[in-house]
Amino acid sequence: MSQKILLDKVNIPGIKTYEVYRANGGYASVEKALKTLTPDEVVEEVKTSGLRGRGGAGFPAGMKWSFIDKKSGKPRHLVCNADESEPGTFKDRYLMEFIPHLLIEGMITSSYALGANLSYIYIRGEYMWVYKILERAINEAKAAGFLGKNILGSGYDLELYVHCGAGAYICGEETALIESLEGKRGNPRIKPPFPAISGLWSNPTVVNNVETIAAVPWIVNNSGAEYAKIGIGRSTGTKLISASGHIKNPGVYEIELGLSVYEFMNSDEYLGGMSSDRPLKAFVPGGSSVPVLPAHLIYKTANGEDRLMSYESLSDGGFATGSMLGSGGFIVYNDTSCIVRNTWNFSRFYHHESCGQCSPCREGTGWMEKVLHRIENGHGREEDIDLLLSIQSKIEGNTICPLGDAAAWPVAAAIRHFREEFEYHIRFPEKIKNRDHFVAEPFEKVKHLVAKELI
Repeated sequence: MSQKILLDKVNIPGIKTYEVYRANGGYASVEKALKTLTPDEVVEEVKTSGLRGRGGAGFPAGMKWSFIDKKSGKPRHLVCNADESEPGTFKDRYLMEFIPHLLIEGMITSSYALGANLSYIYIRGEYMWVYKILERAINEAKAAGFLGKNILGSGYDLELYVHCGAGAYICGEETALIESLEGKRGNPRIKPPFPAISGLWSNPTVVNNVETIAAVPWIVNNSGAEYAKIGIGRSTGTKLISASGHIKNPGVYEIELGLSVYEFMNSDEYLGGMSSDRPLKAFVPGGSSVPVLPAHLIYKTANGEDRLMSYESLSDGGFATGSMLGSGGFIVYNDTSCIVRNTWNFSRFYHHESCGQCSPCREGTGWMEKVLHRIENGHGREEDIDLLLSIQSKIEGNTICPLGDAAAWPVAAAIRHFREEFEYHIRFPEKIKNRDHFVAEPFEKVKHLVAKELI
């Protein structure tokens, strides 16, 4: 059994309430930080831990905190990014819904470390029931003296609010989130300046993911050095994984980073293997925005080493033979899945969610969706595959925020690893008219037809 840091108390009856959470050691990190540590000492503990942002980018949290402007004299803010909208990812919802006080505790301790007296949790609009749970938890914490003026007699003040978004994926990008929080349209800002210098209301601001902030109490209570002992290499600590697809045990899992992908996929403690006797075809390890990998690159890297659940191992080989851990949205496909249809579905999402500010993303995502729809519905042309590669290459790296990259990478990876499947759709349109075309006749059984066409 791997060590649990975030979910070790999640099954305790009544853990959603302040009384039960407090009786089980809750808010100890707030007491320790406010009574025995300076803000800079808390930052140093987080730095020592090696904790990396759990929202997808994987940037070291302590380093990000150290960038915040302390010289200007302006108010500082901590904003929790709870705008969990990445397809395939649902870990933050699970944390907030079932152990909300862990996030509140993390927000208080982290705000103290940053010198923030006004902080926010920005939650996606579709999570209205979770919003109500967080509001209740904040009110309980405030009634107990952990929020408001002079917390625990320390002289430190903090007000914490939950703000609902309106269902825009783009607001998961930190500067678009800040724009939305200010009451504006959620368009990403050009950086620099970065939020640590000029963020919310032009004040120094740190934006961190729910899971990142929820890990801070354990680090403060047990030390950054102890946290750094968990995991492997620069992938320290534990990670929440949202597992879905053709597996026996879908759900949210907390794993120690460094666990092998094979064990995570097949162990009864975790996913329990494939949901039927259909073979594994592909998987997406980090949410819809990261490259898909084919079966032969899932358990082993291109060099023949075991593929591990870590930032480094999943990206081994670059995008040619690797992917990314991302937000931990682990999606598994068996051989009945159509990669073309799946890629079109992802592209449809990114086209819909593009804010439209950058021309390459605004136009390119729409073109990719249209071309993929054409191929999937039997109207594809031979030149469409190279056209898709051309479009995605003109989006990647040419937008203000990473949404353009998130839309481009899945298309490039799908063609890189499953080009023959795209060719099959184009050359045999009569065979893919039924949306479940690979259920009765998986691609492995018909791929020889593509090879014959080439002869």
